[in-house]
Amino acid sequence: MARRPAAQGEVDLAIVTGSFLHARHRLVYDRYGSGGRYVVLLPGLLFPRWLNDPLARALAERGFCVYTLDLLGHGESDRPTEMWEYSMTRLAEGVIGLLDHEGIEQAVVGGPSLGANTTLEAAALAPERIRGMVLSMPVLDNALLAVALAFTPLLVALTFGAPAMRAVAAVARRLPRGVSHLTDTGLDWLAQDPKPSASLLQGLFYGRVAPPHEQWGELRQPALVIGHPRDPIHPFSDADQLVRALPNARLVRSSSILELWISPARLTDEIARFAARCWRTAARSRAPARRARPSNVRGGRVRRTST
Repeated sequence: MARRPAAQGEVDLAIVTGSFLHARHRLVYDRYGSGGRYVVLLPGLLFPRWLNDPLARALAERGFCVYTLDLLGHGESDRPTEMWEYSMTRLAEGVIGLLDHEGIEQAVVGGPSLGANTTLEAAALAPERIRGMVLSMPVLDNALLAVALAFTPLLVALTFGAPAMRAVAAVARRLPRGVSHLTDTGLDWLAQDPKPSASLLQGLFYGRVAPPHEQWGELRQPALVIGHPRDPIHPFSDADQLVRALPNARLVRSSSILELWISPARLTDEIARFAARCWRTAARSRAPARRARPSNVRGGRVRRTST
């Protein structure tokens, strides 16, 4: 797996890659930029953290300190093979673990699909740590039938067709990268060992996919909810339902599931303005503070994006 180099016209950022232990498992992250306005970006289901690389670069260029995290079972983080290791709560705990590891008191947190649901879970778990939420294409009540129809065959293939899926993964690992960011990320998705992927899906199917409805009204953090049409797995009705239930939410309609990656300017501007407002609000009350960094964690290494 490899992150794409900086494209023409992009700032050549130094990216710090680090890891930490959470609940006996190693989680890997990248940090873009510096400063006290923290943003944490989470990936979609089974995608690596560099799914969010273009957005992370853009936000870092605007003065944010951005983290992209490989959730448990994703990317370069540990991928346990037992289904009981996985749940929405466990994923959300990993996000709070990243903040603890980096000594960050609060951050704007968000991501697409699974990243949105994990953000909701983190806000319910530790509301004082979440400065704001970017909830892109959440998967909630109206998606359940489509999710079952789409992911049950995938789960069967990953479980009972594991030898064939391992052959597909082996081919995907050998294919050259560099065609495009989305193509590279898709190949990384295919190149994974099927057993941990199947266990992750089973664990998520077994538990809840988001905090219960009665908690939604208690999540008072500012929220930017992004939805798009013509997608039964990420129905616009779920985004609309969520923005009506959250006390401090605003809805932005995207043109398609891929807009943020193939034509990102508009949504990137929306997300950057939202994050800036979250931190302006924080600055009125008190300056953002870093917590003391735990002594038993592993530091990062600087990786230049031009190599």
